[in-house]
Amino acid sequence: MNRTLAWLLGLLAPLTSHAAPAPEVRPLRIAVIGLVHGHVEGLLWADSQRTDLEIVGIYEPNRALFDRLASKYHLDEALWHADLGTMLDQTKPEAVSVMTSIRDHEAAVEACAPRGVHLLVEKPLAFDKDAAARMAALARKHNVLLLTNFETSWYPSVREAHRLVEAGEFAPIRRMVFRHGHKGPKEIGCSPEFLAWLTDPEQNGGGAVIDFGCYGAVLSTWLMQGQRPTRITATATTLKPAIYPNVDDDATIILEYPGTTSVIQASWAWTHDNKETDLHTERGSIHCGKWQALHLRAPDQAARAVEPPTMPADLKDEWTYLRRAVRRECPVDPLSSLETNLVAVEILDEARRQIRAARIDRPAAASK
Repeated sequence: MNRTLAWLLGLLAPLTSHAAPAPEVRPLRIAVIGLVHGHVEGLLWADSQRTDLEIVGIYEPNRALFDRLASKYHLDEALWHADLGTMLDQTKPEAVSVMTSIRDHEAAVEACAPRGVHLLVEKPLAFDKDAAARMAALARKHNVLLLTNFETSWYPSVREAHRLVEAGEFAPIRRMVFRHGHKGPKEIGCSPEFLAWLTDPEQNGGGAVIDFGCYGAVLSTWLMQGQRPTRITATATTLKPAIYPNVDDDATIILEYPGTTSVIQASWAWTHDNKETDLHTERGSIHCGKWQALHLRAPDQAARAVEPPTMPADLKDEWTYLRRAVRRECPVDPLSSLETNLVAVEILDEARRQIRAARIDRPAAASK
């Protein structure tokens, strides 16, 4: 070895051997409200694999459901609580993950906000715009975060598409097309507890129009910088009435903005899991598939695949983001924010109103 190099390495050795270790991350004390949403298994699995999460309590009235998931994920039975207020008072979580029906989101906010507990609810934010307004008022009054989780929020493809639009490289947007859904909750094997409220209009508010229309509603609002559409047109049908007699399983929502149209296609009748976004702009088009799948297309040119940048550290996943946001270590991301999601709920509420009105008018029209 070169003497000079050996001398330098000798000087550096004490520095590297005694370098301070990375600070240990204090686990986020999180409680779970409800186990009837199938996405809860993602949290239960994450808790078993990570050191930055600690589930401190679970509220679920159905003890048999808790026992089933406790066995699968090796949960301590002491985590179970039959009363929400008691769980919150005894465990004192920093935040909760709300895994109930959409209808029950409001009750979770009513319990958590006065206690200063932050919330992450599964999409969409609320059952209707009136519930959303009441929830927002409580969150603001008690200065707690009320965030909404969407799978697509963690897609690098979607984030890069937004950056390209904001930078003007692909702009202005003239047409947005969102395709979200799958074969249907029963067809893909959702649990009985999940299926029961997903297909109940009093708990979910609708079928595919709510379950998957919410993705396009929130993404449109985000891409349009929080604007409300000037016009909303919605239609829905039930293609498989023997399976989904009480709710729609296929819906289309059209949003009109000055200079831009958004088409939201939500369905439980795709042949595959579908979470795709197409943005057509005056400088080309962007196709976002799941996760990293991203294609750009210049005018009159073939599409080309590109690799989007990795997600920022704060947005690595929903649990990292929740921990950092609750501790004010990062700003609130617009896709999960209360402001963006209030607009998304307004869109869904109007879509549902039009769909219900059409169903009421249909029998009368048929009798003429």
